[in-house]
Amino acid sequence: MLYQQIAQNKRRTIYVIIGFSLLVALVGAAVGYLWAGSAMGGIIISLVLALIYIVMMIGQSTDVVMSMNHAHEIKSAEQAPELWHIVEDMALVAKVPMPRVFIIDDPSPNAFATGNDPAHAAVAATTGLLQIMDRSELEGVMAHEMTHVRNYDIRLQTIALALATVISVLVNFFSNFWWLGGRDDDDDRDGVNVIAIFGSILLVILAPLAATIAQMALSRNREYLADAGAVELTRNPQGMISALEKLKTAPAMQAYDQNSAALYITNPAGRKRKFSDLFATHPPLEARIDRLKQM
Repeated sequence: MLYQQIAQNKRRTIYVIIGFSLLVALVGAAVGYLWAGSAMGGIIISLVLALIYIVMMIGQSTDVVMSMNHAHEIKSAEQAPELWHIVEDMALVAKVPMPRVFIIDDPSPNAFATGNDPAHAAVAATTGLLQIMDRSELEGVMAHEMTHVRNYDIRLQTIALALATVISVLVNFFSNFWWLGGRDDDDDRDGVNVIAIFGSILLVILAPLAATIAQMALSRNREYLADAGAVELTRNPQGMISALEKLKTAPAMQAYDQNSAALYITNPAGRKRKFSDLFATHPPLEARIDRLKQM
C-alpha cells in the first residue's frame, strides 16, 4: 500500500505539472491578449515564468516556502527539545531522513511539511501548536507531517504551489496594471474581439479559483491518508484524534502565504462556515476525526 501511494503521487506530479501548465498558459494567453494584443506572447512569457518558478521551488523549495510563511529554523535540540526529539523519533519510525525543523511565531496551532523529497524535507510548527499540544498529540501531528514526507506528498504540493504562485503573479500583474490601459485596436469594435476580450477577462478572474480547486483536489484525500499514517507510526489513534479536536478551535493565523494554505494540517484561515467546506483545501476536521474513530 505504501509503495503504491508513493508511485501514485509520483504519477500525479506529472499530471499536476501538465494540468497547471495548461492553466498557466491559458492565463498567460488572456493577459497577453488583453495587455498587448498577443496571446502567443503571453503564453511564452507565462510558461518561461512557470519554468523559473518550478526550477526554483524544486531546488530551494524548503527555504522559499519557509520564508513565505515567516518560519525560522531550529538547528539543534537545545532550541526546542520536545519538538526536535519528536520529529527525530517520527522520522526514524517512518524510515525517512531527519528533516529540517522550523518554528513559526504565531499563536494559532498549525503545522506543515514541505520539500522536494524525503532527503530534502522540512517540517514547521507554530508556537501556538507547541503551547497547546501534549506529547502524544504533538507526536500525532508530527507523524502526520512525516507521512506526507514519506508518501512524497510534499513534492506534489510544492510543484502545485509553484504553479499556483505563477497564476497569482499573472493575475496580480493584470489587476495592478489594467488601469494603465491595454489594447487600443480599432478591431476591438468587432464582435468576435469583444467576445475574446470578455472571455479573457473572465478567465483571469476565475483562474485563481481554478488553481485553488486543483490544490483542493490534491489536498483533501492526502489529509485522510496522512491522518491514517500518523496512527500507523504512533500506534496511538487517540493522540491524533485529540490533536484534531484541539485544532477545531484554532483561530486564523496572523500571517501566512495564501498559496501555501493547502500545506498546513488545518486551514490557516481558521474555521469557516459549513457551506464553504465544499471549496476548502482541507476536509472538515469532524470528518477526519470520525474516520480515525472508525479505524
